[in-house]
Amino acid sequence: MIFRIEDLERAGDYLWMISPERLNGMRVPGYIYASDRMMSSILSDNAPQQVVNVACLPGIVKASIAMPDIHWGYGFPIGGVAAFDLKEGVISPGGVGYDINCGVRLMTTNLSLKELKPRLEKLLDKMFSLIPSGVGSSGQISLHERQLEEVALRGAEWAVNERGFGWDDDLLHTEEGGCMDGADFGAVSAKARQRGAPQLGTLGSGNHFLEIQEIDEVYDPEAAEAMGLRKGTVTVMIHTGSRGFGHQIADDYIKVMKSAMRKYGIEVPDIQLACAPVDSKEGKSYFAAMVAAANYAWANRQIITHRVREAFAAVFLVKPEELGLSLVYDVAHNIAKKETHLFEGKEIQLMVHRKGATRAFPAGHPDVPEKYRSLGQPVLIPGDMGRYSFVLIGQPKAMESAFGSTCHGAGRVMSRARATKTTTPSSVKRALSERGIMVRAHTDATLTEEVPEAYKDVADVVEVVHCVGLASKVVRMRPVAVIKG
Repeated sequence: MIFRIEDLERAGDYLWMISPERLNGMRVPGYIYASDRMMSSILSDNAPQQVVNVACLPGIVKASIAMPDIHWGYGFPIGGVAAFDLKEGVISPGGVGYDINCGVRLMTTNLSLKELKPRLEKLLDKMFSLIPSGVGSSGQISLHERQLEEVALRGAEWAVNERGFGWDDDLLHTEEGGCMDGADFGAVSAKARQRGAPQLGTLGSGNHFLEIQEIDEVYDPEAAEAMGLRKGTVTVMIHTGSRGFGHQIADDYIKVMKSAMRKYGIEVPDIQLACAPVDSKEGKSYFAAMVAAANYAWANRQIITHRVREAFAAVFLVKPEELGLSLVYDVAHNIAKKETHLFEGKEIQLMVHRKGATRAFPAGHPDVPEKYRSLGQPVLIPGDMGRYSFVLIGQPKAMESAFGSTCHGAGRVMSRARATKTTTPSSVKRALSERGIMVRAHTDATLTEEVPEAYKDVADVVEVVHCVGLASKVVRMRPVAVIKG
């Protein structure tokens, strides 16, 4: 079905509903958070159809939900959220994605942009040399199988405590402490192990990036101060995931799930939603392998954090501690997790899928680090490489309406192939330079694929989740230097 605006009902100023009465097979409604202005681009790639498809899956609870950065993805829409009953429901690799635990972390500094600028180019070059990027890139760490198993089981904690790549506070300010329970290395294929062994500490390709930023707007001074975010100071944002390790695990289990559906008599409207019951052998194996990939991703971002600190220390000739290079927070945005939520007046455990969506727990939630518990969980929303990124904090409405979730970024409005046809590497570099942004990329093709115009304006996306109360704005950062994979 090709959706038109007439096929959606208004459910609020920034909320649209697809009623299950409209389409056979829907078990729950579909909800899309978006402004009127966004709807044309959302409808143009027919992403609402994927919202409907997810609403047809067995055991889905409450609704199939899409955030304002929604666009067409594999199986689930990117920007999709769905929760499933642990007994009646399913787990789907298409609801997590190929880049398991792709996520974002943000670091502070005590430097002003004025202090940074004379050494900015040297710093950017040093980071580019220390942190490998691009398709298939290998890092400075090559793991033998036993070490890879330790990474899969221990995540960022392995990087910090086994290798000294970081500080204890880094773990306190990482979702799940940088290590999620439930990994089973035995559920990971030999091919995934082979791909993962050389890639720890690498950025990867596509929309992955490392960005040096300046805080240019403060919306919530109290929350900003608690996070160490001050107007005019420099921050560093890291966006990457589980590399070939997670990609291969996703590929392996999509094939497993296609066979499992016949075994369990499951029918889905799109084979990309291949799934198995949460408590089945196949469901449990996928979850255990997915957790292993999630832990790998946290270790990966932790090692890159260490390399960033090394680069600053080498360029400024002081210890990273003196430069205030602390971790604000690290959040996943491609993951499935067992969480407790209130549904129909009862607390129940659910398997929450977030595909291009960020956890946004409110103040008082026990999973929010103690440092932020009175405020709410930090939510990190990157934009494109030419405009800005945001820090928000989770709000109670996110728990009530979206299983403690919000958006994860700007969201594409242009495919990579189309973006490449609209511009050239030299014009992208020139446009960024005119905005005062330095850039380094592994290939020129990345620059054209990631041209800012290929994305929605993240300020519009953030405004929606802020206005509906899923998360509230704290600060805005503008890029001053970018490394693309």
